[in-house]
Amino acid sequence: MPHQHFKIYKPYGIISQTHSNDPKQKRKKRFLRELYDFPEDIMPIGRLDEKSEGLLLMTTDGKLSDTINRSGIEKEYFAQVDGTITEEAIEDLQTGLNIGLHGDTYKTQPCIAKKIETPTLPEREKKIRDARHGPTSWISITLTEGKFHQVRKMTSAVGFPTLRLVRVRIGDIYLGSMLPGDVLKISI
Repeated sequence: MPHQHFKIYKPYGIISQTHSNDPKQKRKKRFLRELYDFPEDIMPIGRLDEKSEGLLLMTTDGKLSDTINRSGIEKEYFAQVDGTITEEAIEDLQTGLNIGLHGDTYKTQPCIAKKIETPTLPEREKKIRDARHGPTSWISITLTEGKFHQVRKMTSAVGFPTLRLVRVRIGDIYLGSMLPGDVLKISI
């Protein structure tokens, strides 16, 4: 049987797995299975944390998943950060910086980072604080790696914590005009 591939707009508040074997977690958390009746052997290619949203690829092909995760394919994120980000902070993001990772310090690889205008994105289910709490700004960050909470740790390390994080691209596959919860069958 041929492998199946999907692209999803993972909404805020959903975990990047189809289900949990932990009966306690099943009652408290939301999983990808509530979006679509995926094949039993489906797996996410990479992950997005529960508070992040955007493009997530799913496949029944374990070799493809491993290749994409290990090959240095670009992943682009739009991040809304707390405060008006500075050019110095953008440069620090671009050249790489130290973040905490599993109790150690990790030096991030150079990446593409730039300030952008507020992107056109669907409203998030859970509201982000409003302008009364100070200014925010948006940046685009394109990575070829994907460490645990990397973008959030990077923006925090330069003094501009992430308030909203949306993955918009993996390689040449784009989120496009999808809406939270949309699932599209694709060929890769």
